[in-house]
Amino acid sequence: MRLGIMSFAHMHAYSYASVVKQLPGVQLVGVADENPDRGRQAAKQFGTRYFASFDELLKADLDGVIITSANRDHRALTEMAAAAGKHVLCEKPIATTLEDAYAMVKIVEETGIKFQMAFPCRFIPSVQRLKALYEEGRLGRLLAIRSTNHGKMPGGFFIDPEAAGGGAVMDHTVHLADLVRWIFQTEVREVYCELDRRFHDIPTEDCGLLTLELTNGAFMTIDPSWSRPDSFYTWGDLYMHVVGTDMAAEVDLMRQSLERITLDQPSYQWDFWGANMDYYLVKEFVDSFREDREPSITAMDGVRALEVAVGAYESARSGQPVKLR
Repeated sequence: MRLGIMSFAHMHAYSYASVVKQLPGVQLVGVADENPDRGRQAAKQFGTRYFASFDELLKADLDGVIITSANRDHRALTEMAAAAGKHVLCEKPIATTLEDAYAMVKIVEETGIKFQMAFPCRFIPSVQRLKALYEEGRLGRLLAIRSTNHGKMPGGFFIDPEAAGGGAVMDHTVHLADLVRWIFQTEVREVYCELDRRFHDIPTEDCGLLTLELTNGAFMTIDPSWSRPDSFYTWGDLYMHVVGTDMAAEVDLMRQSLERITLDQPSYQWDFWGANMDYYLVKEFVDSFREDREPSITAMDGVRALEVAVGAYESARSGQPVKLR
């Protein structure tokens, strides 16, 4: 299987490229980037070819591409890849507007390519265990979820409202919105959001709080803030505290870690040893067209998660809850 990467604007491109190099029977044919210096450096780092344009990359002998551009470019690059008959793994969020998101769904349906959203948190073992507990009935009826997705302020296109579609709320809400839909097989009925800029002097919000009403009667809160300082020992967190009628459960993405205090400098050392969710995300993408089946994370999954983020911004502007269903 032969893959290419379209843009290294998103930092996840580096993780995905590393994973492609590890997957058996998968070749990273090349990368294209709107920033030539960044593209050439990435190609050198991963021992592959740099293509001067996206068109040139798509003319190569590829099975699929990974799109890790600025959010606003996801639609245009997906349309280019689909026209060239290449399967697509698209970084989240699917787009910056619902109009673009639905246009992407349409082009995928019309061309018949495989399209997978990059929601790697579905492949975290603790997340999968929580889903199994719920499906086995051990949690009972879902009552409430408290969740966080904190991180460092990423800079770059992420703090350009037009390129990113928003700030921390757009960046971090979609992961948890997707997880609650997937784990509990429910939708978000209503969203209320307050957001602000409290940590950084940037054009977008860097913090927020969402309260969601789910169609199964439960409620959920999401804190999607860029509240971690640059000196923080890891990029952030993804955490859920779930309360059911029969059981309460916690999911902590960063729990599988080793903390060490040494006599050396720096004295505090933190190492993550848990599962590489990006590995299983890219493997699922490759397996979907290797086995000629639909990916487990679809374009409509991307649309549904984006609806929550878009609804959150509408709520923050109006000061009122927004109905989604």
